[in-house]
Amino acid sequence: MSRMRLIETQDDLAEGAAYLAGACPVWAKVLPTLGPLPLRRRSDGFEAIASAIVGQQISIAAAAAIWKRLEDAGLTDPVAVAAATEEELRAAGLSRPKARYLSAIANAQPDWIALRDLPDDAALQQLVALPGIGIWTAEIYLKFALGRRDVLAAGDLALQEAARMMYGLDARPTPAKLREMARPWAPWRAVAARGLWAYYRQAKGREGIQ
Repeated sequence: MSRMRLIETQDDLAEGAAYLAGACPVWAKVLPTLGPLPLRRRSDGFEAIASAIVGQQISIAAAAAIWKRLEDAGLTDPVAVAAATEEELRAAGLSRPKARYLSAIANAQPDWIALRDLPDDAALQQLVALPGIGIWTAEIYLKFALGRRDVLAAGDLALQEAARMMYGLDARPTPAKLREMARPWAPWRAVAARGLWAYYRQAKGREGIQ
């Protein structure tokens, strides 16, 4: 069985960017203006999925503030979260649903190590079966915690808006339309996502992803 290709270094990002530039004239024009794309890799496991859940549907600044409060309270470790009360989790700034999601996942003790060797679709399926994890959160985990190179996260609003601006579209593409646009970017759609976030930051003056 061949080793799965992952995004682990800046060289991997550079290889993916070169592929995108060769596959699409828009990418060929835009990529040189963006500079080196951020790696954004993080360790896999409970903390990575918890951070993604904390960031759901709130601003990056708000997510960072809540995560800092969880860290200060020692509530980023799955054992501590499993033992914490809902009130303790909410005191750090979590909504009631997010507190329950984190507690349920911590108590479920998923096999994070096993996810590393699963194909993208199988890993996504296992993740979305957990409480509070939709396809966006699962794809963010695959992209940044597992280093998968062909995961886009087409439901991300910043990616959609960046694609609208970059390609001169009249309207922000739907997730289905963005997935269709991204077909020629395979097998480096995770690099394309990093490029779109970088373009969004450049155009809007703010980050589109934590």
